[in-house]
Amino acid sequence: MVFDCTNERYDGSHVLNLSLTDLGSICTTVPKAMHNSLWDTTTISYMGCAAQLFFFAFFMSAEFPLLTIMCYDRYVAICKPLHYGTLLGSRACAHMAAAAWAAGFLNALLHTASTFSLPLCQGNALGQFFCEIPAILKLSCSHSGYLREIGLMVVSAFLFLMCFVFIVFSYVQIFRAVLRIPSQQGQHKAFSTCLPHLAVVSLFFSTGAFAYLKPPSISSPSLDLVVSVLYMVVPPALNPLIYSLRNQELKDALGKMMSRSRAAPKAMSQLWNKAGPL
Repeated sequence: MVFDCTNERYDGSHVLNLSLTDLGSICTTVPKAMHNSLWDTTTISYMGCAAQLFFFAFFMSAEFPLLTIMCYDRYVAICKPLHYGTLLGSRACAHMAAAAWAAGFLNALLHTASTFSLPLCQGNALGQFFCEIPAILKLSCSHSGYLREIGLMVVSAFLFLMCFVFIVFSYVQIFRAVLRIPSQQGQHKAFSTCLPHLAVVSLFFSTGAFAYLKPPSISSPSLDLVVSVLYMVVPPALNPLIYSLRNQELKDALGKMMSRSRAAPKAMSQLWNKAGPL
C-alpha cells in the first residue's frame, strides 16, 4: 500500500505549536540574562522571578505533551493510514493541542504557587542565571512546603515519563511498520518524517533528565550553569534547524554552501600556483 506519511497541514500546526514553546522558553530567560550581563548586574525582582519561573515552566511543560501528540500523529499516519482522517481531523488536533497548553498552564501554576509560598531564609542568591525551582528550594527553610513541592515534581516527572514511554512504544510500532513497506522510497519518506521528531524528543528528554537527575556528588555551580544552558537554550535553538532539514530548498542551499566551502581552498591553491612565488 502506498500512502502519504503525514498530513502536511496538521503536521505544520504541530510544528507551529512546538515553535511557540521554543520561542517562549528562550524569550523568558535569555533576554534577562543578556541584560544582566551587559549591565553587569545579577538582580531580579521577586515578582519578576515568579513570572519568569511561571512562564518557563509553562512553555517547558507544554512542550513534552506536544511532542507526544506529534508522535501519535506519526503513529496513526504510518500504522493506521486509513483511519488518519477519523482519528486526527482538524478538530481532534485542535483539542489535543489545547489540552497540551492547558496541562502546561496548570502544571506551571501549581509549581509557581507552591514554590513562592515557601518562606526563604537562606539568603536571596540563587546561584543561577534564571529562576528555576531547584535553586529556589535551596533557599527554603520550610520542611513541609519543601516536601509538598517535591511531591508535585514527582507527579510531573511521572506524567512526563508516561509520555516518554508512549513515545518509545509508538516508535517501536512505527519502525516495525516502516520496515514492512516494500518500496525504498516509502521507507525513506517515513524515516525522513519521523527522524527529526525523534531527534527533538531525544535532545529534550536527555538534557532535561541530566539536568534534574544528575547525582549530587558531581554537582557544582559551574556544572549546574552549563547544564542549565544545555537544556534551556540548546534544544529550543536546534529544534527549528532540525525540522527545517525536511525542507528541500534548505537542503539544496546547504548543499551549495558546503560545495562552495570545499571548492574555495582548491580555487585559492590554483590562484597561488598561477601567481607563483613573490
